[in-house]
Amino acid sequence: MAFTYKRILSYFLRGLLFLTPLAVTIYVIYAIFVFLDNLIPVPIPGIGILMVLGLITFIGYLASLFFTRRFFDWFERGLVRIPLVNLLYTSIKDLMGAFVGEKKKFSSPVIVQVSDTLSRLGFITQDDMSVIGNEELVAVYFPHSYNVSGNVFLVPKDKVKRLEGVKSADVMKFMVSGGVSSLEG
Repeated sequence: MAFTYKRILSYFLRGLLFLTPLAVTIYVIYAIFVFLDNLIPVPIPGIGILMVLGLITFIGYLASLFFTRRFFDWFERGLVRIPLVNLLYTSIKDLMGAFVGEKKKFSSPVIVQVSDTLSRLGFITQDDMSVIGNEELVAVYFPHSYNVSGNVFLVPKDKVKRLEGVKSADVMKFMVSGGVSSLEG
């Protein structure tokens, strides 16, 4: 008999390997779409998300205008004065700013020599650590694999080598996937 249980199991696992990431991707995109679409309840599907995207774009436009920028700065200073709100707001703003905006932080992928035989990939988040009295250190963020967390270490500059010609997004994908994704450069 040509079709043995091992061959059938192999086909099943191959199909699972193809369909699981596809199904999870479709589900996450669908869940985000439904969440955003329901922020503004409108009876026509899709109109709510268009309104949310338009509102975000309009707020961004207003925040960039010279005469309204003062209002946004004043509002932000007010938020920062509230103790718990300060912690949450500034942390989320800094995290968002690390990925988008003018001060992207994960744009300098590096390889850090941890020991004679061990190195780690990371991202320089602060080049100048003179604020703590040590100009010989840089702050390097090391993301965790399969997680949305990581650690920041202060590393001697001579142990850090910038990765030229490698895209930051590819390095992040490589690290978050546990080294399974290919690193192109």
